[in-house]
Amino acid sequence: MVEMKKRDLLIGALLAILTCGIGSFIFILLVAKMNFVEGLMFYKAHGLLGKIITLGAILNLILFFVLLKKNKELMARGVVLGLIILTIITLLI
Repeated sequence: MVEMKKRDLLIGALLAILTCGIGSFIFILLVAKMNFVEGLMFYKAHGLLGKIITLGAILNLILFFVLLKKNKELMARGVVLGLIILTIITLLI
């Protein structure tokens, strides 16, 4: 039972990080109209990479509510954990 809880929490955190990456990817491709690697380098050079990660994390809000709707509370907690990890990474960048 404890193993299942840890696994669901970890899956939720990994989903949050993956969803943030997808959100950042979509933002750079559609809004910035650059390819992904060029966009990352451009925003890093201008000190805006943290803001791009934050914009990408907006999709986690949707993920969080979808998991709650499907009664996956532990995975939803993992999404919150993933957001905390992303916040620390963003602060360090």
